Amino acid sequence: MIKKFLCSVLSVAVIILSAPKCNAVIDGLSAKAAILIDAQTGTVIAEKNGYQTLPMASTTKIMSALLLIESGDLDSEFKVDNNAIKVEGSSMGLCEDDIVTKRALCYGMLLPSGNDAANETAVLLAGSAEKFAEMMNKRAERIGMKNTSFVTPSGLHDPNHYSTAYDMALLTREALQNEIFREICGTQKAKLEYGNPPYERWLVNTNKLLYMYDGCIGVKTGFTDEAGRCLVSAAEKNGVTLICVTLNAPDDWNDHKKMYDYGFSVTESVPVDFNVDGIFVNVAGGDTDKIPAVVENIPEYTVIKGKKPKITYEIITDNFVYAPVAVNEQVGKVNFYCGRELFCTVNLVAQSDCEAVIIEHRPTLIEKITEWLKNLF
Repeated sequence: MIKKFLCSVLSVAVIILSAPKCNAVIDGLSAKAAILIDAQTGTVIAEKNGYQTLPMASTTKIMSALLLIESGDLDSEFKVDNNAIKVEGSSMGLCEDDIVTKRALCYGMLLPSGNDAANETAVLLAGSAEKFAEMMNKRAERIGMKNTSFVTPSGLHDPNHYSTAYDMALLTREALQNEIFREICGTQKAKLEYGNPPYERWLVNTNKLLYMYDGCIGVKTGFTDEAGRCLVSAAEKNGVTLICVTLNAPDDWNDHKKMYDYGFSVTESVPVDFNVDGIFVNVAGGDTDKIPAVVENIPEYTVIKGKKPKITYEIITDNFVYAPVAVNEQVGKVNFYCGRELFCTVNLVAQSDCEAVIIEHRPTLIEKITEWLKNLF
């Protein structure tokens, strides 16, 4: 196995294809701003004012939940901060001195949209909502959310708390790569145990699109008087995963259904055109100096029907691998990019075995003299 990647790029190839300009506008949307993107490549399929800054209400909790999940240790119990849970609006029902877990807080944020869970998260991870906002904004910067400003952990209104439909789609694309987040946000209802003493109760997801649209897998609702109805969702069909965001949308359920119907009608999942022969990996201590390698599988990616984007790939290996090497053992990786976006990584595996060779050590003159002196004295 490879001990570490030194990122020596053996080759970078470009499939020369025209990049699609597919930012269609879907008529009849109620949303002030909306966007539809492919979750795999990040390609924008359709948008309406998708880059306009607007308040995003409780869809904010996508970021709060992601940060909480990424902090780890989700199932250890602890007592809530009694001041943090005193907040207006939607709640998961936390009371003073309740015993809870981080996992329960995640469900509390993503299902009933608990502002108490979001505030508790902020205090737990950062000590205060202000310091937690700094964490949120740093994470947003790493994701590439260039027109977003987080102030509150819950999404309660603040004039300096805003985002864009595009930025929220980027956030959701990132969050869905986390399996725990993906599982929780797609849960229609969950039975949890918390309180003092803890007892069982059910939390119900406010995202009705989970059962209104076939293939919907999440993600988060939101509402304040200032933001209006906000909705971030994701859906899967025929190997394609799309993310839809609407901000200030009085008829958000139908907006999303309409956008998905359009999106799935113009997209398809196709295999990457990767016909590369003669990939070899150097071997140390083997019965041969190099072995042939192939990709473990040919990945598929989403395209607008009839329009394939520019795909690049890089083949990455260590300077060498140590023998023995077995057939199908990982000896590198291949990164696939759509534009600048990494959308897939596939293992590079050995195409043949390579046995280790034990070379008999022949002592040097110095070693012989040293051994003679040891025996003499």
